[in-house]
Amino acid sequence: MAAGNRGAQNPAFRWISTFLDAIAAEAGAARNTRLAYGRDLKDFAEWIAVQGHDIASLDRSTIGDYLIHCDAQGLSAATRARRLSSIRQLYRFAFEEGWREDNPGLRISGPGKAKSLPKTLSTDEISRLLDAATQHGRSQDDRLRNTALMELLYATGMRVSELVTLPQASLRGNPAMILVRGKGDKERMVPLSPPARAAVAAWLTALDAKADLLKTSGRPVPKYLFPGSGADGHMTRQSFFALIKTLAVNAGISPAKVTPHVLRHAFATHLLAGGADLRVIQTLLGHADLGTTEIYTHVLEDELKELVLNHHPLAKSRDDAS
Repeated sequence: MAAGNRGAQNPAFRWISTFLDAIAAEAGAARNTRLAYGRDLKDFAEWIAVQGHDIASLDRSTIGDYLIHCDAQGLSAATRARRLSSIRQLYRFAFEEGWREDNPGLRISGPGKAKSLPKTLSTDEISRLLDAATQHGRSQDDRLRNTALMELLYATGMRVSELVTLPQASLRGNPAMILVRGKGDKERMVPLSPPARAAVAAWLTALDAKADLLKTSGRPVPKYLFPGSGADGHMTRQSFFALIKTLAVNAGISPAKVTPHVLRHAFATHLLAGGADLRVIQTLLGHADLGTTEIYTHVLEDELKELVLNHHPLAKSRDDAS
């Protein structure tokens, strides 16, 4: 059987192809980066096929077996670490897309590589991004939309796909909480902050004015909170990704630091730093597994250590205390 036919029949290759297309469009990954991911994941997919595993259901121990296989081939620690990183990124994408309920690569210790912690932003950087949103746009309506987008995302920690597909009806009446439909059509309630509610109310007023004009001309009125001109009728993830990169530049922040998922991480880490219970954060993020949420505790580890060392009455040496 030809390699092309094997790839067409292997679900793993369909996952990989979709993943590579997504990072090209959404993350702006360089061609060499995509080729490196492709090479690593092709080897993984071929090994899965030979072993008779299903990429959609294989577990952590199976990934460990693959790494042992790589070691037996004489691959360097750096190459094995890179392959594990590629597998983690693929399963992270699968988790975000709702293809998997977990990321089986998360808790595997790579060869000589520490587990990567979620990147986040400081509260000052978030404030600058929110301020930039109020200033960016060709028209007042654009600025109102941008402000509503950013305030909602930071207030709720929604996935960007959940944000751009919000129906207008879910925000009518100035609700204190809204229903979000997440992965696998699972629903969860998330609260809105006062700034988010104010931003949404202002944007809905602008949308209603546009709706009156559309009705007068006999054109359909958009149902989504953030309409788009595409076939889906709502703003695309790619458009939002481009927007936050521009906002980052305007806010004086490196655009490399700012992605929709980093803003989701900021929501979680800032809540945790403020004393929120981990299970509450799990519910708000829509995580099926508490272990996925627990990684945020490591982000605050250095801050907590410093807090104890500086403020615990017995943390100082006896000589310092005397």
